[in-house]
Parts: sequence; C-alpha cells; structure tokens
Amino acid sequence: MPRRPKLRARPLEPRLRVVLVEPEIPPNTGSVARTCAATQSALHLVGKLGFRIDEQAVRRAGLDYWPLVDLHTHADLDDFVGARPEARLHLFAAGDHPSYLQMDVQPGDALVFGKESVGLDPAILEKHPDRIWTIPTMGAVRSLNLSNAVAIVLYEALRKLGALDETFVADDAVGRDDS
Repeated sequence: MPRRPKLRARPLEPRLRVVLVEPEIPPNTGSVARTCAATQSALHLVGKLGFRIDEQAVRRAGLDYWPLVDLHTHADLDDFVGARPEARLHLFAAGDHPSYLQMDVQPGDALVFGKESVGLDPAILEKHPDRIWTIPTMGAVRSLNLSNAVAIVLYEALRKLGALDETFVADDAVGRDDS
C-alpha cells in the first residue's frame, strides 16, 4: 500500500501517561499501545500482566509499532506514583462517578484504568475518591472495552489541552515536519 500524507499534531509536553493496572487481555493492551504510539503518550503497565511483553511475544503478535511505544512497567500503583510523583491521577471506573468530560486534566497527568474483568481495586478507588471518573453510556452495558475507553478518554484529554488544535500534513510515516 503506498504511503500517503497524514494529518498530524505536535506532541504534548509533558506527555500524558496511560496507566493500565493488571491488564489481562493482550489484544486490548496492544490496541492501547498503538493509541499511545499514535498520540505519543507514555504507556505504564502496572502489576501482574496477563501476557508476556518480551520482544519475541510482541513480534509474534505482529505489533510492528511496539518500538514507537514509550513503555514503562511498575510492580504496583504505589511504585508508579513513587516514580512519577508529579503526575496527578485520574482513575476510571464504571458506576455513578462524574463524567470524564468534567475531568480537569493537565499535561503530564496519568489516566489510570483497571483490569478488564473487574476494573480497579476498590482500595485504590478509596484512596482517591475525588479523582474517579466514568464514561456515560446510553445502553444497559456494564462497561466499555478497555482499549475503547482509553481512546475515548485520551483523545478528549488531548482535545481539552489544545494538543489537537494545530494540525499539519506530513509526508513521512512518523509525522516529522521538515519545514
């Protein structure tokens, strides 16, 4: 397929951080990683993963964009907070929390999502009751797919921060503007 010009935006500095706590499903994390690469947001994987992320596993999964991901791993959420104390946490959970559209995001903040099966541990949510957001739905579903939820929230955060206001067309595959 021939390469065509792409609409790009300049990266936000400091970058937003997407934090997945104990993700279980490899394709979801792969989709989140691709979204992080596309937005130049850092991806932080926290706790026990439900899959391997070594080079062989990633190559076998066909994740050719994986080298573009700013990837970090942490033993637990406290380890992440210790490594990035300046990052304000925004926790996402299903329930009757305020809408993510009301989120007061700043550059460098961390968007924290829980595992696909049960979300974030209640103990984590109890530590940060004023930092919990949700994505409203119109239908009777329990929750959205993790990778979809991350994409919705991340792009809204970038929009709120003005990161998508100035766009340009780039002829190369990685979006460098040579002018």
